[in-house]
Amino acid sequence: MSVPSHLLADEKAPVCRLEIQPHFDNLSAKEKLYAHHISKASFAGTRVVLRQVSPESEPLFDLILTVARHVENDFSKIVEACNVTEDEKNKFAEFGAQVLANLGNYKSFGDQKFVPRIPEETFTKIASITPEAAKLWEGIKKQVYQISPEGITLLGYPPDHMSAYYPDSPAITQADIEACGETFVKNGVLVEHTRLKQLDDGSFDMLVASEKVGEGSVYETKDGRKIRTVYGDHSKEMKVMSDELDGAKKAALNDTQEKMMEEYVKSFREGSLEAHKESQRYWIKDIGPTIETNIGFIETYRDPAGTKAYFEGWVAVVNKERTKVFGKLVERAGDFIPKLPWSKDFEKDKFQKPDFTSLEGNDGIPAGINIPNYDDIRMTLGFKNVSLGNVLNAKSPSEKVTFIDEKDLPLFERLRGPAFELQVGLHELLGHGSGKLLQETEKGVFNFDKESPPVSPLTGKPVTTYYKVGETWGSVFGATAASYEECRAECVAMYLCPDREILEVFGHTDDTEAAAEDVLYISYLQMARAGLLALEFWDPKTKARTTF
Repeated sequence: MSVPSHLLADEKAPVCRLEIQPHFDNLSAKEKLYAHHISKASFAGTRVVLRQVSPESEPLFDLILTVARHVENDFSKIVEACNVTEDEKNKFAEFGAQVLANLGNYKSFGDQKFVPRIPEETFTKIASITPEAAKLWEGIKKQVYQISPEGITLLGYPPDHMSAYYPDSPAITQADIEACGETFVKNGVLVEHTRLKQLDDGSFDMLVASEKVGEGSVYETKDGRKIRTVYGDHSKEMKVMSDELDGAKKAALNDTQEKMMEEYVKSFREGSLEAHKESQRYWIKDIGPTIETNIGFIETYRDPAGTKAYFEGWVAVVNKERTKVFGKLVERAGDFIPKLPWSKDFEKDKFQKPDFTSLEGNDGIPAGINIPNYDDIRMTLGFKNVSLGNVLNAKSPSEKVTFIDEKDLPLFERLRGPAFELQVGLHELLGHGSGKLLQETEKGVFNFDKESPPVSPLTGKPVTTYYKVGETWGSVFGATAASYEECRAECVAMYLCPDREILEVFGHTDDTEAAAEDVLYISYLQMARAGLLALEFWDPKTKARTTF
């Protein structure tokens, strides 16, 4: 069976260099040590991510590194050693680079599988370069090239699609997953750091990421099936993380960071998400740090149920000059939020001014981040925003700009950075940072006037629904929760970016080199182009998006 072109690994993919050296060089020895330990802890999560993508991702990762070590990273040696052509060698290297960049054989943005551009026989010849690589390849070669049934090429609910959040569970269904989800909500169980395994008798193991190994509470679904709590998923990796974060604790730059690291360690050693929530409370209180970081099971985009999160860890250096701009936006947030097209009843009683920093970080992280995602913490303590300056400005010299008219191209090239910074700043602070969930916080207690509820700006009538006790955004909206929230934040950014006062906060007026009207024009042009590029992630056969 021939492989459809959209499933083939990228050819000559653009590579962007992220500049951070000057910022890192300015750190003190203690700051560098603090960053070093957190970086090591983050990298220890590599295999956790691989295991959250597909069963073949981790052995494929090992195979690529085994070959690279054997040829001492000189892939030209493969040509003679394996009797392959220069083109075949290049295609193997490009596939390997894509696996390493995505930490798996499914795109980290798009959730679609990609397969090598070389035949299976050629890949087998290259893998035979060492006995270790050959053995790894023998166990996964069918999965790497598998594209049928078609659903297996997309992450989603098993058994029709691929999801490693439900390992060794060939018979598990969406109904099974939802039944367990209802049980977890009913019992107040946090599942972001878990995976779910169905046993032969139809019962389940909830696999908890932790250094400790053992069993915990047992729950029961509505139809009487048991769910057993099993600690020790990724135990080896969680120990390495905990040990490194212990080192970061010793190098912490203040008491708040020390307590934050202490809670991270407790969370990863014991499998306690309550400890992780406590770490996030300290993180919010760590205002204006030189080194910014976060680590844990954070975003739920890739779990089809929208409740289990993938691991991520990052550490970055604050860019103090750009941070001043975002600080001005934070100070004026109380002036800008009321301009949104809904009443104050849909906003928090008091806007918690967050820390908003511009960072210089390493690869694999987005242009902007707004966390924590725990609703109860966001409602009471608030959140923090970060903007990754070197990611915002990263551009490959070989990148071809599509869908932009020739007459707009010079302006687009010149202002795409400032326009994207405007969009990301508004998206993160006033998009994710605005609004509140109407909730029954505990039985009979509401965070809004239940007898005289807010009037919907869409219907003109009082709202009739709200979140019940134990319900969260993710548990209610499931797989669409993340995309829904991202679209909401994006719409807020597009709604507010024409505001002249906001444009001036970012340094754009009629008299500046990056003129306000031009930046606004490129902001909308950039969003329109993003919409066209997003069509790549629509699968007409399955009638589904391949990303959220």
